[in-house]
Amino acid sequence: MIELRKSEQRGKANIGWLNSKHTFSFGQYYDPQHMGFSALRVINDDIVKAGTGFDTHGHRDMEIISYVIDGVLEHKDSTGNVKKLPVGEFQLMSAGKGIYHSEYNASNTQSSHFLQIWIEPNVFGEKPSYQQKAFGQSQGLTPIVTPTGEGGTLKIKQEAQLLQLILAANTEAVFAPNAGKKVYVHLVSGELTVNGTQLSSGDGAKVTHEAALTFVNAGQESLTALVFELP
Repeated sequence: MIELRKSEQRGKANIGWLNSKHTFSFGQYYDPQHMGFSALRVINDDIVKAGTGFDTHGHRDMEIISYVIDGVLEHKDSTGNVKKLPVGEFQLMSAGKGIYHSEYNASNTQSSHFLQIWIEPNVFGEKPSYQQKAFGQSQGLTPIVTPTGEGGTLKIKQEAQLLQLILAANTEAVFAPNAGKKVYVHLVSGELTVNGTQLSSGDGAKVTHEAALTFVNAGQESLTALVFELP
């Protein structure tokens, strides 16, 4: 079964320096029908004005993934990490027993656009950790986050994985979820069909009880999507 979540149905928050769209309930946006999906709790689609950002704030026991679509983010945290996150790179911060961090637009002239993703962990109270890596732009499905960190992937504290999907026009890819797993698809850009269900940029899809997923580029340009396999 595939349940479509259209981009325009998402919650919205515009506070001047930040224009955000919320796939799931977050902050002042509350929708009891969209509280998360399995361990996936947050997908915030954030546009941050030049020279602004999120001041230092804390997290505990949450796996936080950031993915930059446009611009550059500057990250600082209480464990001593000072990093820049450019377009296409993935960051995974395991908050563990507690961490403070800030995220700023590294440019004073251009907006930055990124996805902020929260996944609930299956272990708690551990030492915070930070991982960041570029995985390139290979066609098809590329593993980004796994429970084991195998193959150079980022290691997450949950029985979940994240894959990057890139498809040129008139191409397709097939993904077979592990038995009993749920899947969430978030389309970053382009036009995509998932087992015949069409998604446009910003759309998402909850997938349950599907033995295999066929991803087809339904547009004339390359597409990028994030595919989550969840417990």
